[in-house]
Amino acid sequence: MRVLVTGGSGFVGQRLCQKLIEQGHEVQVVSRHPHQVRDRLPNSCDIRDSAQAFIESPPDALINLAGESIAGKRWSDEQKAKLINSRVASTEQLVALCEQLKANGQPLPKVMVSGSAMGYYGDQGKRVVTEETIPNDEFAHRLCKQWEAAAQPIEAMGVRLAILRTGLVLDTGGGSLQKMLPPFKLGLGGRFGSGEQFMPWIHRDDLVAAILFLINHETLSGAFNGSAPHPVTNAIFTKTLAKHLNRPAIFPVPAFVLKAGLGEMSRLLLTGADMRPARLEAAGFTFQYPTLDKALEAIL
Repeated sequence: MRVLVTGGSGFVGQRLCQKLIEQGHEVQVVSRHPHQVRDRLPNSCDIRDSAQAFIESPPDALINLAGESIAGKRWSDEQKAKLINSRVASTEQLVALCEQLKANGQPLPKVMVSGSAMGYYGDQGKRVVTEETIPNDEFAHRLCKQWEAAAQPIEAMGVRLAILRTGLVLDTGGGSLQKMLPPFKLGLGGRFGSGEQFMPWIHRDDLVAAILFLINHETLSGAFNGSAPHPVTNAIFTKTLAKHLNRPAIFPVPAFVLKAGLGEMSRLLLTGADMRPARLEAAGFTFQYPTLDKALEAIL
């Protein structure tokens, strides 16, 4: 199968492209800077600067992971616009590719797996969150809602659409753990605020497997929660990480400090959702790392 990936040079995308190549697929990657990302991807990946550059070799499947890091900079109005535009623009580029293929009478992709995030639900307190949960209206929700809406027109062209709302992605070499590990290794880690907020998480290998599962199962469409079946609170996450590193975790960061330093972006750390992968599990997907202990044991 020929698979086009946006965000292929990112933390998840690199592992996904590697797995696709191992399974014998032909991989196309969209990157604004093809030469800069060349050494991050398998040699056989065809890397071009836009989705439209692949018009002569139409993909059989689309995987949309592109988007500026939500925790990269403080959320000014300008940064909020960048966060939305980076996701919406890459998604619209894939929709435009399909429109062009259709206009040319060329074959359309059979499926698109498009990224979203746990932020879709906003702060949900302690209630269990499935794909049916009504979201809390805040910036993270509005960001994800616009991201998901940008992909919807592809369905009218007959392309199956699966939306994957991911939790914190865990593995070595990047993702959420990259920023957490240095203070924890020094024994300076601790919970954020009360520590009662939930942290939906997923091992990178399980996320890649979930993407491939959605690509290959022709009856699956709509929204899916991309997180492990056993989310934990921030306090439990902190204790578990410290245990695996054989370090104490006795330096909590008060909520007012995070709010003062990060502004509205502090909600990423101080709020959460007890998000469960209800639809993935109902479809028969099996997690290799269902618990945080098992995931951190493999990673650390």
